[in-house]
Amino acid sequence: MTDTSIPSAEQSLDEETAPATVAEEAEETEAGLAPEKKAPAESELFRQSEIAADYVEGLLDILDYDGDIDELVSGGRPVVEVVGASLQNLVGQRGATLEALQELARLAVFRQTGTPSRLLLDVGGYRANRRKELAAVAKNAVEKVKEYGEPVRLEPMSAFERKCVHDVVNAMSGVESESEGVEPSRRIIVRPAD
Repeated sequence: MTDTSIPSAEQSLDEETAPATVAEEAEETEAGLAPEKKAPAESELFRQSEIAADYVEGLLDILDYDGDIDELVSGGRPVVEVVGASLQNLVGQRGATLEALQELARLAVFRQTGTPSRLLLDVGGYRANRRKELAAVAKNAVEKVKEYGEPVRLEPMSAFERKCVHDVVNAMSGVESESEGVEPSRRIIVRPAD
């Protein structure tokens, strides 16, 4: 069972906050804004997914939820997928609970490995469905930018959601995207490319 205790007072502030900044660092790295770091080996990534899966399994037991847990490595990052019926409460409104659970799982990995993780947690296929929705939002914004030549500001989104939109926009010519603001009100602006 994974240690789920709260960080002690003896731990440095960096240890407590490091996993919380992983999502922003991942977004910046993916968008080409931050220097690339050496990628962990696949075996280390799989170990991270196993640690997170153990943590999530413990939470499911405590909450008395049934779900099958798969741990894998996809796209150079550890992934844990929880599949089952009646898991909507673990996703929450607009994925807020899922984001919180993902940060807790990342913290569990950090506590065991001492290394921040880019772990991606998905429950009931929520992220795959949300990716499709966000692709449509991004394409719609691109169409508006191309039609009117004016920037389009999208609603505030999580780091995962912003990355999905950036990926779609960056694959299209004549437009560019940029994140602005501070969490939880960080949003994307899609504008004509220079």
